[in-house]
Amino acid sequence: MTDPRPLLLVEDTPSLQLVYRAVLEAAGHAVELAGTAADGLALFRRLEPDCVLLDIMLPDRDGLALMRDMLAERPGTRVIVITSNGSINKAVEAMRAGAQDFLVKPFDEARFVAAVENALRAGGGAAPRSGAAAAAIPGLAGQSEPMQAVAARIRSVARSMASVFITGESGTGKELAAQAVHDLSPRARGPFIALNCGAIPPDLLESEVFGHVRGAFTGAVSDKPGAAVAADGGTLFLDEICEMDLGLQPKLLRFLQTSSVTPVGSTRPRKVDVRIVCATNRDPLEQVRAGRFREDLYYRLHVVPIHMPPLRERGDDVIEIAQAALRRFAAEEGRRFADLSPEVQALFRRLPWPGNVRQVLNVMRNVVVLHDGPAVTLDMLPQEALLPPGPAPVPPPAPLPAAAPPDLGQMLAGRTLAEIERLAIEAAIARHGGSLPRAARELGVAASTLYRKREAWTAG
Repeated sequence: MTDPRPLLLVEDTPSLQLVYRAVLEAAGHAVELAGTAADGLALFRRLEPDCVLLDIMLPDRDGLALMRDMLAERPGTRVIVITSNGSINKAVEAMRAGAQDFLVKPFDEARFVAAVENALRAGGGAAPRSGAAAAAIPGLAGQSEPMQAVAARIRSVARSMASVFITGESGTGKELAAQAVHDLSPRARGPFIALNCGAIPPDLLESEVFGHVRGAFTGAVSDKPGAAVAADGGTLFLDEICEMDLGLQPKLLRFLQTSSVTPVGSTRPRKVDVRIVCATNRDPLEQVRAGRFREDLYYRLHVVPIHMPPLRERGDDVIEIAQAALRRFAAEEGRRFADLSPEVQALFRRLPWPGNVRQVLNVMRNVVVLHDGPAVTLDMLPQEALLPPGPAPVPPPAPLPAAAPPDLGQMLAGRTLAEIERLAIEAAIARHGGSLPRAARELGVAASTLYRKREAWTAG
């Protein structure tokens, strides 16, 4: 392809200037070179390039400050930051300051050219939109200001190759946001592969991510490609990333650094072209401080953060979400529902919705399955939805005077070891409000162990 304006490359190493220019010219791009920040800014003002390739370690000035000046003068410019492993934190800072993408030396030619062409395809659309148009992303309902900010961030980052780190409480729509990043990206025609790191046992997660070859372990009766290979040309979404076993985190870091996958049991790496989006309902920095998540992996993944706001901070979005769900479920179930009564709308605005969007959908499904009518009324709502916001805890009843303390031996007598284990696990889960990861920490086991046992109980 031929650019309407030449690319501007600001790089102080003459040998790298020649290499980068040769690669870009071979791909059909015209390139102008600068070796210092001062020359780069002068050429930027004269050429008004659509895309700038900027090494942020320059001899006469900090490259990040230069980028800020460029974007202040021409906000629509796409800047691709070039950095070394030692200054990866500066690249992360640059992304947050408005860079389109970043490249860590050494990088291969295909990644280099792809970053440039993705930036040029982005056109002038990197600037956040405003108003309702910014929130009009399929799957992400809501016109509130927090959701407009989320939608604008998704649109801005989607065209980049940068890793996206999505945080937010359970039920806020993190996977929908990840899907939107993929759908709005140049990779939209490629696969979107989602993997829940907390639902897979640690000893199987490496195989699920990177694949295995036949005979790699007991039960490996054939080659399996793994999620990273399945996502080649598209997006790999790693949900509950903070639940990933510490032993596997260095391998994920190496994959991010090399874009190469080595299946379990194999010595032959395979190159893949994958964009990483991950999510967690935890505070990732707290996990780093607690030693449960590697700091270097955090900075590799946490390039562009997106925080999904809880429903209680989104104003009237709860009404829009509930009405959309009501119409969809009514059509599926053959009901006549068309709206929420004013009393229900007023209640929904007051409720704290600890389960967020997922809780709203469950309430509306319950109503549609059990009732019918043109409007949802208060008497149709499940009991838990009628609790006032922040109800005071109900104290337990006082013990009867004559009651003796329960004897543990009597309680467990006649039960199998499996039954006793299940009682202990279910009690821990109940103590933590249904959170399996928190219950797992109390019990000293991996969260995936509890997920696996609950699935076995359900199947049984």
